[in-house]
Amino acid sequence: MTAQLTRYISLLSAQPELLKGIQHGIEKESLRISPDGKLSQESHPSGLGSALTNSLVTTDFAESLVEFITPVSDNIDETLGQLADLHRFAYQQMGSELLWPLSMPCFVGGEADIRIAEYGDSNIGKMKTLYRKGLHHRYGSVMQVIAGVHFNFSLPAHFWQQWHQWQAGAESLQQSQSAGYLAMLRNYRRLGWLVPYLFGASPALCGSFLQQKNSALPFEKMGQGTYYLPYATSLRMSDLGYTNRAQARLQVDYNSLTGYLASVDRALHTPEPRFAKIGVKVDGEYRQLNSNLLQIENELYAPIRPKRVAESGEKPSEALARGGIEYIEVRALDVSPFHQTGVSADEIRFLDVMLVYCLLQESPVLDCDGLSEATRNITTTVLYGRDPNAQVEVSGQLVGLKVRAMQLLSEMRAVAEVMDKAAGGYDYQAALAKQLAKVEDPDLTPSARLLNEMQQRSMDNGCLGMHYAESHKAELLAQQGSNFYSDDALQKVAQLSVEAQKEIESESSVDFEQFLADYFA
Repeated sequence: MTAQLTRYISLLSAQPELLKGIQHGIEKESLRISPDGKLSQESHPSGLGSALTNSLVTTDFAESLVEFITPVSDNIDETLGQLADLHRFAYQQMGSELLWPLSMPCFVGGEADIRIAEYGDSNIGKMKTLYRKGLHHRYGSVMQVIAGVHFNFSLPAHFWQQWHQWQAGAESLQQSQSAGYLAMLRNYRRLGWLVPYLFGASPALCGSFLQQKNSALPFEKMGQGTYYLPYATSLRMSDLGYTNRAQARLQVDYNSLTGYLASVDRALHTPEPRFAKIGVKVDGEYRQLNSNLLQIENELYAPIRPKRVAESGEKPSEALARGGIEYIEVRALDVSPFHQTGVSADEIRFLDVMLVYCLLQESPVLDCDGLSEATRNITTTVLYGRDPNAQVEVSGQLVGLKVRAMQLLSEMRAVAEVMDKAAGGYDYQAALAKQLAKVEDPDLTPSARLLNEMQQRSMDNGCLGMHYAESHKAELLAQQGSNFYSDDALQKVAQLSVEAQKEIESESSVDFEQFLADYFA
């Protein structure tokens, strides 16, 4: 371990209670599918309320892409219980439909089969739909229905108060906290390839998806229409997946909050010739919000982002500039078919350990070369991560992926021990031990388990996905009682969201064109 990591582990070992109260939130996407395994053509179920105003269940890009959102909690079991309740409630409102249990889409006939999400007649609702139309014109709708899990993480206020005291020369608590989160973020970018190796669950995809892309990758075929790479971990994170090649030339600055905000602002105001060819308003109809590199900040495709809860009418960057970084959003997680809600307690606990490790470890400036190296390591891991000969770069030097992963996870053991002191028990160390086992034996990774199960069951990607979709629905609907939310409570939330949308629509007085002008002013 480095001297800095050793120092902080020693300090935290003397005060483990500083790590008590870590907060989490989950945003998990799932495609609704018909009983025959095809993308649903139905509208967002009315029983789930308004997608515009329901804070627990909404839609992402498409009408068929449901998004479940848990409130902030410092209890992992509570978070997963909330997520299970939201899934069960959704199943009750969906009739015979199912939730696709994988990140890469089910059978998709073509772009026309994907209905862009609708949010009503208010100006903000129209803007949300127009933003998605812009994504459709820029990248195609098929890419936008790839599902994932976003993991929100924050350390408690009492931790940052002590952290501020440990930092020499920090001007304010807010600046110290933001600098700490950015140090965490930079190291996550360096080590982020670990996440798709350990938790990637998209080594294969449906041929209907591949038909929409031009790929020179050496895919092998299984069954009637499944294509896979033998050592892939997360095709979702590859160039075939949820990426934005136009942003490749965008160098985001993670070395200071001022630099980060400036780089995002540049992207928001940098014209992109490819997008200009689409047009903004053609024959009286809007095609996108604007023709810049990013329409709005949400379009920044990054595996991790700094965040702050925005006040009413406030943009994300304005919130960060006002109050500094409040939490971190990890966006690199595949939906796991091996868990009813797509994510597990072990995954959350490992990410807790990894993010704390990233904070405590030395975190030098991340320059263009460092970002490029991080991108190459992700590419290697998502396409060939389980190859025994796979290598990653460490400061320009090639190292065996397995060797480097073992080194990092071994160093994280001291962090897990301190976190178990804070929480009581051995859950963090147990979660870390399971990840060490995956490095020692790649067949234990979700990606390998999926491919092995397809081969052993003689099922292609679609059939295995349907198997898990049906079993997850049956198991959740068979559960007696709720974990956190009662059905009555969720119905009330849905009803109130419908009323809230109507109120917003009744207050819309400015025409849409003026609304957009005011928003971007």
